[in-house]
Amino acid sequence: MRTVRDDHARAKDGRLAIWPDCFSLALSSYIQYFNCIMSLSTTAIEPLRFREALGHYASGITVITSHFEGEPIGFTCQSFHSVSMDPPLVSFNVMTRSTSYPKIRQAGRFVVNILSDEQVAISRQFAQRGADKWRNVQWQASPLGSPILAGSLHWLDCEMYAEYAAGDHLIVIGEVKALKLQEGACLQPLLYFKGQYRNIATPYAV
Repeated sequence: MRTVRDDHARAKDGRLAIWPDCFSLALSSYIQYFNCIMSLSTTAIEPLRFREALGHYASGITVITSHFEGEPIGFTCQSFHSVSMDPPLVSFNVMTRSTSYPKIRQAGRFVVNILSDEQVAISRQFAQRGADKWRNVQWQASPLGSPILAGSLHWLDCEMYAEYAAGDHLIVIGEVKALKLQEGACLQPLLYFKGQYRNIATPYAV
């Protein structure tokens, strides 16, 4: 004869039998989820593929210039952006190991020279390290005293506004104090796309 005690024992035994299977399944699912998250978080983006991907974003080219202790300073910069209309703010990114930027920081001001499609040589010259970047370069002082490169499409005269660290680069923000379109409105901007200089008139490299 089956008793209430027998039913209770069987129910208890059933729960005990099912529990290990449920626990194992839940634990296995959690481990798989954890391994998946860890795999996503530790997967490194290959620098060359990352650079190639970013190269598909066409941009203009600038030369950031300043003047410190009687010496003109400058470097080619592709990473230039507008930030704010009020106040008028712009930004550029520069590598933390740059040898030019510390002097610009100390000067506390800079000019963004927006290059024209006739200034490929200027872009290449100011992109060099350890060279005389200012050889045969014509320039004049901006209202704040920074160099304005002759032949640039446009220039913006800025005071340092803020600086932020971002990985191996610094994000530098400047407040625009003066600006002017250079003479020669027929000039077109110098563009950079997929590792080559371009212009608006032609899709081919210049």
